[in-house]
Amino acid sequence: MNMKNMGKVDVLLGLQWGDEGKGKVVDVLTPRYDVVARFQGGPNAGHTLEFGGEKYVLRSIPSGIFQGGKVNIIGNGVVLAPDLFMDEAKALEQSGHPLRERLHISKKAHLIMPTHRLLDAAYEAQKGKNKVGTTGKGIGPTYTDKVSRTGLRVGDILENFPEKYAAAKARHEAILKSLDFKVDSSEFAEVEKKWLEGVEYLRQFPIVDSEHEINGLLREGKSILCEGAQGTMLDVDFGSYPFVTSSNTICAGACTGLGIGPNKIGEVYGIMKAYCTRVGAGPFPTELFDETGKKIRDLGHEYGAVTGRERRCGWIDLVALRYSIMVNGVTQLIMMKSDVLDGFETIKACTAYRVNGQLTRNFPYDIEHGIEPVYEELPGWQTDMTRFTSEDQFPQQFRDYIAFLEKELETPITIISIGPDREQTIIR
Repeated sequence: MNMKNMGKVDVLLGLQWGDEGKGKVVDVLTPRYDVVARFQGGPNAGHTLEFGGEKYVLRSIPSGIFQGGKVNIIGNGVVLAPDLFMDEAKALEQSGHPLRERLHISKKAHLIMPTHRLLDAAYEAQKGKNKVGTTGKGIGPTYTDKVSRTGLRVGDILENFPEKYAAAKARHEAILKSLDFKVDSSEFAEVEKKWLEGVEYLRQFPIVDSEHEINGLLREGKSILCEGAQGTMLDVDFGSYPFVTSSNTICAGACTGLGIGPNKIGEVYGIMKAYCTRVGAGPFPTELFDETGKKIRDLGHEYGAVTGRERRCGWIDLVALRYSIMVNGVTQLIMMKSDVLDGFETIKACTAYRVNGQLTRNFPYDIEHGIEPVYEELPGWQTDMTRFTSEDQFPQQFRDYIAFLEKELETPITIISIGPDREQTIIR
């Protein structure tokens, strides 16, 4: 076989604390690919897509689902809640998107059980003021079970499922009892009933050995786009630990979350906002607590797609971005929400940290204490760019901002988003 015909896997991931606008970008890039695969994360984050006057929020389903004829794969690195998956899928089916032939689910993906959500709440309550600020969707406890080798997987629904489920549930109930966590049994019975309906619904989809399927598609020369959830700064190894998610959100997670070798990875698209946001607890060096922060939040509609939570807002952090580009091997940058800064007179970018009086451009082990961002100030472009259709129309100050970022990050910015719609995207 001619190895030159082998397809490549391009990876698309967030470089900040999530919410960078990955959903829209996947939707813009999808026409170039035959397959879209999701490699990690659970239904806590939402990818919001807007087109044709409609707004869609995807939690577990890959964003390529809207384009006919594409195979969409939920990989083994994902944790799946059957009840939430059923709600999401049925809503898409009602809006006229045929899912069952388009969406394949890995047998090795782990199942989020109703008791995982109770454990999530119990562990957070136990932490008191040191809460991580999870979304309470049971994702952390599901990954904990995966690592402790006691998890339930999608493939388990295919045989002896009632026994496997009962054993896992009993183990969780014992933990909840030991934590003295009160459970409303009638409320739980309702949730469990819907969850078991979700399991039955899940059986209607192709449940596959996704690692064989993906590598088979690559051998056929198919091009695959892999999308992650959350962002690099929430990676369990490289993020702002312990205020992180429970999986590897970085590029390496595409290899472990789909079963592809590192030599199969082609382009690595890193997505960032023209500023920075964070949801939940945890350190955020460039956070703004003033009117500017509030203005960015309101202009950028910075509220969680699934949770509705207010996002914390701040200036772009180039120390964190350089680090993200390094650990992911980013080859191209995609800048989102440039339009949010359209009206600002001056714009700031953090180029270094002062850590206990010492200046550093490297991202440190701990960003919670003694970090002072060092800013460079740039003139704003004060131009409404939302109707622009090519980069020739960009004002000089915006061109200067792009050139400044490319120099600082040593990576080209190839796509710029100037509004939420699919059309409001400039490819350079």
